[in-house]
Amino acid sequence: MSELLQFLFSGVTVGAVYALVALGFTIIYNASDVVNFAQGEFVMLGGMITFAAHAAGLPLPLAAVSAIVLTAGLGVAMNKLAIEPARGAPVVSLIIITIGASIFIQGAAQIVFGKQIHSFPAFSGDAPIRVAGATILPQSLWVIGGAVAVFIALWLFFTRTLLGRAVLATSNNRLAAQLVGINTNFVMTLSFALSAGIGALAGVLATPITLTAYNVGIAFALKGFAGAMLGGMGNPKGALVGGFSIGLIEALTAGYLSSTYKDAAAFVVILAVLFFMPQGLFGRKSTDRV
Repeated sequence: MSELLQFLFSGVTVGAVYALVALGFTIIYNASDVVNFAQGEFVMLGGMITFAAHAAGLPLPLAAVSAIVLTAGLGVAMNKLAIEPARGAPVVSLIIITIGASIFIQGAAQIVFGKQIHSFPAFSGDAPIRVAGATILPQSLWVIGGAVAVFIALWLFFTRTLLGRAVLATSNNRLAAQLVGINTNFVMTLSFALSAGIGALAGVLATPITLTAYNVGIAFALKGFAGAMLGGMGNPKGALVGGFSIGLIEALTAGYLSSTYKDAAAFVVILAVLFFMPQGLFGRKSTDRV
């Protein structure tokens, strides 16, 4: 029983990180129908910039806030310099642009931060908390709490605020949104800033546990995308549930089968969802009027 509980704790911890990445995917998808595969690089930058700022002498909380703000600014720059100029291009072209941005950010991070693996101290110490024979790190509670808090904030944003409804309106019909007075360029800029900031938050919370390096973003992006697909692309609740589910599947696969197969679990989920349930667990089936 304690062994199973330990696997569940590990799965929920890493699943919370995937859920944050999936929520980042959700924001940009809701605003533009684009899947931003640079989302994982925002996670990497959150950890890397926090490490660099803390190593330079900044207190850890200030270093973390600086990383989130700087990464959000990079998200805005990515939208202005790469996405906005190609606004009329097909969605597939925009997705390819995000893949190119991911490669560029990863290369720049390698030059700036080096190839070493980095970390920084946990927020509440490293002494594990014992529960029924299993242990969980205090930092894991920060990660889980961060994922739940971001989900609640996004749910309120999309359902209870005019700005959140403007994001959804922009996704449904950009021209109609402009005709009713919505500043769609601002909506897109805000969406990229929020998405990048959430990705950086995931990196800040996870790095004391998972460590960080210039090339960790790809894995986070793919597994976060798998979580978003499983839950239903564009649905915050689906992103949360999907991310946690991917983490649990990965942990149980590593624990009861082999750690060799744990990374394959996300790809198996993507294939299964695409074949049998393209709309995901909480997505809505779309119908085209002809």
